[in-house]
Amino acid sequence: MTAQRILITGGSGFIGRAIIARLVRQGRKVVVPTRRREDTRALWPLPGVEIVQADIHGEGVPDALLKGCDALIHLIGILHGRPGRVADPAQLGDAGDPYGPDFGAVHVALPKRLADAAVRQGVRRFLHMSALGAGASDKRALPSMYLRSKAAGEQQVRDTLGLDWTVFRPSVVFGPDDQFLNLFARLQAILPVMALARPQALLQPVYVGDVADAFVNALDEPRCISQCYDLAGPKVYSLKALVQLAGRLSGHPRAVLTLPDALGRLQALMLEKMPGPTLMSRDNFDSLALPNTSSTAPAPELGLHLHALEDIAPGYLGPIRDAFGVARARAGR
Repeated sequence: MTAQRILITGGSGFIGRAIIARLVRQGRKVVVPTRRREDTRALWPLPGVEIVQADIHGEGVPDALLKGCDALIHLIGILHGRPGRVADPAQLGDAGDPYGPDFGAVHVALPKRLADAAVRQGVRRFLHMSALGAGASDKRALPSMYLRSKAAGEQQVRDTLGLDWTVFRPSVVFGPDDQFLNLFARLQAILPVMALARPQALLQPVYVGDVADAFVNALDEPRCISQCYDLAGPKVYSLKALVQLAGRLSGHPRAVLTLPDALGRLQALMLEKMPGPTLMSRDNFDSLALPNTSSTAPAPELGLHLHALEDIAPGYLGPIRDAFGVARARAGR
């Protein structure tokens, strides 16, 4: 059955907007809950998009939102959270708290509540956003609260009876509105040198358009049910190489000072405690201990044609932005 009315949590975000652009072009109806209607301004002109002001964590809210829907795409995630009383990964699955209250609420409890609500409302199709690395066979060995909570959250979905679920595990996602390459470019525009923790960490960035294609192509594909998919780009980079690439493309190349782990963790602690948006935390530092890469080729049923970073990033990082290319990318084309 073709899903015609789809609830998308996190629809106002970077990846959500790309998915919605594709669904709208297919003539589907999309429901996007938000606590702040203003945050969804970019979606207002799109036909078939219904913005609902609601707190997805509220009692009874998931059930109300899912009424009349055919599928749920769950994208909500956070990058930073407070540590729990017990943050020992050896406690995973026991009475301890291996990921803290914030990651626990967003990455573990919320997927469970949504999955249970979907079953109650007869919405079988559930597409869930996890993270590359969360599928490790030994969940206790995962190095960060972020990854441990992502692993626990996807397991909640997979263990829910009555769902036709699909789990996606993307690497770091790049595109015109990303908070990854754009951040490195902005920092190099104002800093004389880049002091970098975990410079040799390995990442395999994937284009936001490819991630959106994976979700949309899987939505009505029976072969994707009960499958977990890594989403990674065609090339592996070190973190240092990505920082240098962002500086070079933006016209502000800076020398990169590589920090040993002790200083890198100290830098992460300082950035974590600074006022304003958190640029990096100790938990981010811990996540980088695990290669953010995949050796798995894209599954044929997803119909993906992966885009190389070098083919996309110059259009939105360059000193003279390719306005047409950026507009096309934001529209999901």
